[in-house]
Amino acid sequence: MEEYIVSARKYRPTSFDAVVGQQALTTTLKNAVKSGKLAHAYLFCGPRGVGKTTCARIFAKAINCLTPTAEGEACGQCESCQAFNEQRSFNIFELDAASNNSVEHIKTLMEQTRIPPQVGKYKVFIIDEVHMLSTAAFNAFLKTLEEPPAHVIFILATTEKHKILPTILSRCQIYDFERMTVRNTINHLKTVAEKEGIQYEEQALAVIAEKADGGMRDALSIFDQAASFCQGNITYQKVIEDLNVLDSDYYFQLIDMAVENKVSDIMVLLNQIINKGFDGGLLIGGLAKHVRNVLMAKDPQTLPLLEVSDQQRERYQQQAQKCETRFLYDALRLMNQCDINYRQSSNKRLLVELTLIEVAQITQPDDSPASGRKPRRLKSLFKQLIEQSQSQKAAPQVVATEPSNNISSHSGHVSTPSEPSTPKPTVSPLPKKTIGFSWNHLREKAKPQSKMQIIPGSLNSNDPNAKIKDEQQEFTQQDLELQWMMMCNRMPQKLSGIATRMKNMNPCITEMPHIEVVVENQLAFDQMTEIKGSIVNTLKIYLHNNAITLDMRIAEHQEKVRIPTRREQFELMEKENPAIKKLRDMLDLELA
Repeated sequence: MEEYIVSARKYRPTSFDAVVGQQALTTTLKNAVKSGKLAHAYLFCGPRGVGKTTCARIFAKAINCLTPTAEGEACGQCESCQAFNEQRSFNIFELDAASNNSVEHIKTLMEQTRIPPQVGKYKVFIIDEVHMLSTAAFNAFLKTLEEPPAHVIFILATTEKHKILPTILSRCQIYDFERMTVRNTINHLKTVAEKEGIQYEEQALAVIAEKADGGMRDALSIFDQAASFCQGNITYQKVIEDLNVLDSDYYFQLIDMAVENKVSDIMVLLNQIINKGFDGGLLIGGLAKHVRNVLMAKDPQTLPLLEVSDQQRERYQQQAQKCETRFLYDALRLMNQCDINYRQSSNKRLLVELTLIEVAQITQPDDSPASGRKPRRLKSLFKQLIEQSQSQKAAPQVVATEPSNNISSHSGHVSTPSEPSTPKPTVSPLPKKTIGFSWNHLREKAKPQSKMQIIPGSLNSNDPNAKIKDEQQEFTQQDLELQWMMMCNRMPQKLSGIATRMKNMNPCITEMPHIEVVVENQLAFDQMTEIKGSIVNTLKIYLHNNAITLDMRIAEHQEKVRIPTRREQFELMEKENPAIKKLRDMLDLELA
């Protein structure tokens, strides 16, 4: 039985023309051989599996060839070439710096450089993974590297150029090897498959090329693995099964569903993917790469950036016609944010689900026709179903009634008057309150309306003189306090300091529609004076009264009241409501 040799060794290039994907670099080396203008030290650097050591061997063979060709290639027939092919050449030495990285190893190498070659012109020393040398070994190597004997050439190879000392770099000619493109890898795999008599699908070879991540050696190793699994017929389905790669059809389906806002279908498909054993982070990373490819396929100028097969390129172009550019931008941003937060998330599946839901809602119309800044919230997932159910069964009307005083403290029931009546708001001047007013009783009312529309001319815009509707509606003290609190919550970040102070102030209606607010000190008074116009406009808009005026004055000494601490607030709540104290005693709670 013939001995089996892996493809990475069997099809290793033996000439410059056979090297894949490094045409500019190999041309330079061939010209150097033809002209005889050879440097004493070369540094080949680049990612793994792109041909650094292979090119070093081909170059060393061509240097010592007794009758090189006109193109600068080794003839392969002379004694030097034959000795190299039979691995008995005494002029070419290979040293692995990963296992020979001490000063003693370098000194032994330096002693060998003194002996001239017996056959050929040069002694060539190929040092692989040179970045693994110790600092002391590098320093011992410096002098010889700078002024070696005339018959010595050093070829250094490394995958991590940044780890090499600058003094070494300055003494070498540096050649940077490129990563293998997917197209070059596919073409080379086709050649190998044809020589081996293996049938293949181009899409399957594209998966292998993408999995190799720019390394030809990795691509050939994966090719051998797939050929063994597929028994001589490499198909797309068998390759993704063997390599445990998520089928690209899932990505196309997810984006199609997201464009059509099919959130439920996306959740079902996500569950199928997770049940197949794929990680949510892998899905998000692959989907982000897919969306990037769709974005590149929208413009003919960026279409060459797609490193995929021709069949896949057509599918990307078809999907790019369905997707808006804004949708792709927003989807990339959301998935990038999910990828950043994935490792730190305690519930990773929920994070992936929320991300996919938000992606599916990018093209969904807003829940309200209001324009301006979109609130950071999820839209209604089943809006159409809700509207249908509401049209079939109308919701009962709720009639507001006056609160009754007939409340039984024992049974907890409230007696309701037989004839409900809607109370009309009454306007009456309220007594002035102190600075220490607490907004706790209004916070719950402000929560549902915290995400409100931005109206020009208010504190949410830069135009305090915007036009306001001609309205003269009356408002109560409670309405004023509520809108004041909500205005403070909506103020921009740059006004967060004065907004916090304004929350502790208590505006009062002196005489409809005149409002007075007491400011605690001169600094706050000056800051509020600068934005007074915007404050008044905001109150006019949300209280529906364009005759509102605002008077501000600094609090007198007797009006200043210290704001209670958290513990004092809790003790006051316990005093007003004994049930809180009972609950704390039952649960044995302590105030942090």
